[in-house]
Amino acid sequence: MPILRQRVPRKKNGGLANEALGRSRGGFTTKLNAAVSADFVPLRFTLTAGQRHDVTQGPALIVGYRCKSVVADAAYDSDAFRAAITAEGAEAVIRPRKSRVEDRPYDKEVYKLRNVIERFFHRLKQYRRVATRDDKYAVRYLGCVYFAAILSTAKKM
Repeated sequence: MPILRQRVPRKKNGGLANEALGRSRGGFTTKLNAAVSADFVPLRFTLTAGQRHDVTQGPALIVGYRCKSVVADAAYDSDAFRAAITAEGAEAVIRPRKSRVEDRPYDKEVYKLRNVIERFFHRLKQYRRVATRDDKYAVRYLGCVYFAAILSTAKKM
């Protein structure tokens, strides 16, 4: 009598949805979103799967902080996120997406401060373990991100 193997049902997304791993155009990836102050101090990090859009993490990054303005790139351009920024008492300095019907004005001089976050991510990616995400679990990877952020901030000072 032959032995039959029953197929074990797979979890949705390979069981990795809680580990912030997902498919995007670049392959199997993780997105790291960050809030950074104007003087390179990291405020908050969030991890999402590669296919999730950036704007979904916008409100979670700014909640609880008092600031004059929130500077973000075009990926964070949505009416709901702009309303969340205004509700926190800040000005939204976000370049509008090219697909927007009406062109929204933004302060181009303040928008130049967006290079702070770009330079911060460049410093984080100097640490190989952060750049390549060798960790299987999201908690461990986020721990490495926090550690690298502390080291890169300490280098700046």
